[in-house]
Formats: sequence, structure tokens, C-alpha cells
Amino acid sequence: MINKNLCINTAKKGATIRKEIYGHFSEHLGRCIYGGIYVGEDSDIPNTRGLRNDVLKALKDMAIPVLRWPGGCFADEYHWRNGIGPKNERVTMINTNWGGVTEDNSFGTHEFMDLCDLIGCEPYISGNVGSGTVREMSEWIEYITSGNISPMTDLRKKNGREEPWHLKYLGIGNENWGCGGFMTPEYYANQYRQFQQFCKDYGDNKLYKIACGPNGGDTAWTEKLMSMINPMIAGAISLHFYTIPTGDWNNKGNATGFSEELYHSTIRETRRISPIIESHLAVMDRYDPDHKIGLCVDEWGCWYNVEEGTNPGFLYQQNTMRDAIVASVNLNIFNNRADRIVMANIAQVVNVLQSVILTEGPKMLKTPTYYVFSMYKEHQGSTLVESLLSDSTFDHEGIAYPDLSVSSSMKEDGTLFVTLSNANLKESYKINTLIDASYGKADARILTGSMNDHNTFENPDAVADASYDGVTLQGDRAEITLPPCSVVTVTFRK
Repeated sequence: MINKNLCINTAKKGATIRKEIYGHFSEHLGRCIYGGIYVGEDSDIPNTRGLRNDVLKALKDMAIPVLRWPGGCFADEYHWRNGIGPKNERVTMINTNWGGVTEDNSFGTHEFMDLCDLIGCEPYISGNVGSGTVREMSEWIEYITSGNISPMTDLRKKNGREEPWHLKYLGIGNENWGCGGFMTPEYYANQYRQFQQFCKDYGDNKLYKIACGPNGGDTAWTEKLMSMINPMIAGAISLHFYTIPTGDWNNKGNATGFSEELYHSTIRETRRISPIIESHLAVMDRYDPDHKIGLCVDEWGCWYNVEEGTNPGFLYQQNTMRDAIVASVNLNIFNNRADRIVMANIAQVVNVLQSVILTEGPKMLKTPTYYVFSMYKEHQGSTLVESLLSDSTFDHEGIAYPDLSVSSSMKEDGTLFVTLSNANLKESYKINTLIDASYGKADARILTGSMNDHNTFENPDAVADASYDGVTLQGDRAEITLPPCSVVTVTFRK
């Protein structure tokens, strides 16, 4: 067992870790919406107004704070009027981005807002800039949030919703450098300025507007965008970064049955998000030195080859302990940059990419990534405190890989919450922890297994978190044992 030192300085407080950092993303893609979240009121699967009860409960238990919809690439071909009114009268369309399937629009604005109400999360809507109009987006905001006497208010009431909804988060377009229109940054910035101007605040509803930011490390996009917007018209800019283990979009590697080498490359690739975030923040600092514009990582996660025999346009993949480590590493990175990161949304919530939930007919399972989000939820709304961990790397075929990850936060009552992970597949670590305060009790939970371990519909609980006795505490000192390929959370109480 290898010894490492961790110092936690509760007196050195950072930013509040916004609950939205633990956000999720849902798109009309594959079986995310249909079959995953929504089955219709006539389904034999237990549901509430067509929304699966098992999925509702799982998301509520996980404390999902914000959900992004309707895309993704789908957002910039989505016309909201097609998804309101009697379902037998809704206009169908072809989902040209994802599988070429027919979209019947039975899940639309009312169903999405109902979903958010039922699970107690903030809705985050991505508006159509790529193929939509300024009027279309402005009327959608009016339809959702206005209580005034107006045609849009009357239309909403006609469709069964008397009171306006609350909508805080509005994305003005999605990936407009790519599937959202292949725009130049200059062109998009001008489009953003125009579209956002006509998305109004009605009553006490205040919109937090998010501009389409860069793809991965494209700081040139950030540079031009930041030079043309300001905090008066934008609350944040978005960032999209996917972990591709092979670095090859044409052959991303498989979600299961992978080698140790592919495991290691996944961990290496996912850690690239940290310097990428820093590079964009450095650009943002030059134009916004007071940090009034936040960074919203509203698409992130692992992207592998689809499961054999599934529609390649549906992006369905399994989820292993490797994904749990990836989730832990990313969430710790986001926590430690809570001064600038205002939201993050893993892609996607059900049946697509790095999902927290998989469904198959009436069956549902929670993935290893689900358990990481559940284990980390106490960070939401807590105050970041300084965590100094001695450097740790392991060697694999002559390449050094970081293997430990940590973040810490404190509740108002002094409760300290520490999350750690060990990406090393061979070595255990004893983390000798010094805290600048004495605690009388420490409770811990662990998620661990072999790198390929995952849950199936035949064995849905193969990987799950459990209580853990690998923590000893004496006053201001603790020893935390991290087994190979593990995620551990520790709650210290006075």
C-alpha cells in the first residue's frame, strides 16, 4: 500500500459549488426520451402522465438539479409549435441528426416542464438558432413564462396550462460551429446578440442566457465570442468536451471488454478537460476581468462505439467502473473550479452515451456513473474548501498517469464532505489526512470493482455503492484507504 498525504484547510474557503454542476442532458436521440423517459399514458409500464415512474424516482433520488433539452443537434432543427396541443394533431418530422427516425412530437414543452416539476429540477432549454427564427424563439419564451394577456399566453392556457412556468436557463443555439449551422464565430456572435435581445423577461421570471461557446480546445471561437458579447447579454458561455479513448472519432473503442491500455488512455484523455478549461478561462479573463460571465460545460462524458447490433444513430453504450472513475475525476475538476464553472451537464441522462440510467422495455438499471452522482450530491450548494493532495502518478508502459483525484466542501453546520477516486488498477493508497479542525465521526461510502464491471438487466446490482469501513479518525487526523479502481466519499461530522 502506498502512502500519500492530504491536507484539508477548512479555513480557506472557495466558491459555493453550484448545484447545477451536477446537471444532466436529455435529447431526442435514440431511446433517451422515448422508451427511456417517456412511454406514453397508455403504456403498461407504470407512469405518471406518460413519464416512467422508475426513472422519475431514480432521478429524484439522485437529486438531479437541472436538465437540458431538447438537444444537442436536435435543438437546431426543433420547432416548438410542433410539440404542443392534442397529441393526435401534432406535426411529425424526420430526426435527420439521429438515425433518420420519425419524431412524432408526443414529448414536447408541456411534457418536459412536467418532467422537471416531478423530479424537482430546473429546466434548461436550448433554443433553435440554426434553422429557427428570432420570432419563433421569442414566442416560445413568452408561451412558457408570460402571465400577461397575449396570444401566446392564451395558446398555453388552451393547451391545458393556466399558470406560466418558471424558466431560468436558456441556451441560444447549440454547437453552432458544427451541427447548429457551421457558423463562423463572428456570424454566430451577431446571431446571438439579435436572438437574445428578443427573449424577454416576463413578470418575475429572469432568464439566464447561455451563448454557444467552443468545441473542445478551440480558443479562437472563445476569443471572438467574448470580444462581441458582454455580461449585459450573457450569463455564461458553453463548452463541449467528450472523452474519446482512442482519439479517433471513427473508432472510439468499445464500452466493455476493453484492454488496460484503453482504460489508461481514457483516464488520460478525460483529464485533458482541465487544461482546456483553463485555456478558455484565460481568454475570458481578458474580456471579463470581473468574472461576470460563467463557463457552462453543458456536454461532457465518454463517447464509445455503439453496442453491437444497435442503431449507430442511437449512441447506446454500456457503462462500467471506468466510467465511474471518469465521472469522479470530472466532478472533482468542476468542484475545484466552482469559482468559474456555473453548470455542467453530462451526456446523456438515459440510454445515450455516458448514461446514469439504462432501460429495456419495463426494466431499468442504474449505471456506475449514477452511483457517483448519488455519492457526490452532498457537494451541491456546499462551500469549496482547499484540498492539497501530494502528487501521485503510476507508470504504464513508460507513461506516467495521474491516478488520484479529490475535492472537498463544507456545509453551513461545519460538516465536511470529501470525495476521492483512485484510477490505479493495481495499487491501493493510504491517504494520511490532516484537517485544520477536529471531527468526532466519519461515515464513508465506496464504489469499486474491476475496470470492466458493469450492471446488466440480468444482474442490475453488480456494481453499486456501499457503506465503507476503510476510514479511521482521531481528532484532526484520518486515514482513508483507497482500493484500486475505486471512488470513496467521506462525511466528517463534529
